Amino acid sequence: MVTLAEVARHAGVSASTVSYVLSGKRSISAPTRERVERSIKELGYHPNAGARALASSRSNIIALMVPLRTDIYVPVMMEVAIAVATTARAHGYDVLLLTGEEGPAAVRRVTGSGLADAMILMDIELEDERLPLLHAARQPTVLIGLPADTIGLTCVDLDFTATGALCAEHLAALGHREIAVIGEAAAVYERHTGFAERTLDGLRAAARELGLRLLHRPCEGSYESMDGTLSRIFDERPGTTGFIVQNEAAIDPLLSLLRRQGRAVPEDVSVVAICPDQVATSASVRLTSVAIPAQEMGRRAVELVVAKLQGDASEQVALLPPELTVRASSGPPPF
Repeated sequence: MVTLAEVARHAGVSASTVSYVLSGKRSISAPTRERVERSIKELGYHPNAGARALASSRSNIIALMVPLRTDIYVPVMMEVAIAVATTARAHGYDVLLLTGEEGPAAVRRVTGSGLADAMILMDIELEDERLPLLHAARQPTVLIGLPADTIGLTCVDLDFTATGALCAEHLAALGHREIAVIGEAAAVYERHTGFAERTLDGLRAAARELGLRLLHRPCEGSYESMDGTLSRIFDERPGTTGFIVQNEAAIDPLLSLLRRQGRAVPEDVSVVAICPDQVATSASVRLTSVAIPAQEMGRRAVELVVAKLQGDASEQVALLPPELTVRASSGPPPF
């Protein structure tokens, strides 16, 4: 078994320097850290987790709270979770995955027991009831998502306000003036989930500025619910020529129902989606879309929380800029 002393000799540093690189207790220059990490990898060194925890009073675990609800698109959440786990492992941390809908109870359990050194929270609501506990506990924490008030918090997310505006601007530039937004399930808005609310804020602001008529309808995402939602949209706004979809489950039913009604995409109606690229490109019509940068969000969240564990006390809000990819589903309106 390779020892810490052997790693130190291989890297040409002291044993204490290797220990500091592993524990994060002191700041080590980037070249030295890289040299030590390269030696660890080349020698196949695996520090004893129990010994490290006793020596540093740390568990070397990051808790990731991912409430798996029936009204969210789980594959995106899992893609973020996998990115968190792989990035954490690269930094020498394991991940404790909390998937229940316990809310504050789960925060109390983690912060009160020493189960984890830090926390990453997902599925953030504008007035998230977990946040007061996090402020009180003062445990290193990063949110993937934005609450209404970000003071004293570190957050990373796609800029959903800019995303909504970008989708509206794209359709407006093509000449569309009547746009319907097919949103998440109603429960997502009832919880005031941050990403959904912020997307609507961006859409509404852009619609006012560009003179668009905007109609928003939540949808459960099933074929039956999409059928009812689409009928309601065309009853209320028969001149609708553009759709913006922020609900992955609703995409295939929407395209199928438009075909059944004899509405061609994009000749009769255009569709823009906010969804992962693999969803957009595998649809029956390749969708113009804004991608969800799930892996980047997970990676950035871990890097921010590791920085906190290494003594960085600053707070920041890291918003990833949206990128719209034009594909086959958007074009000028039929007039």
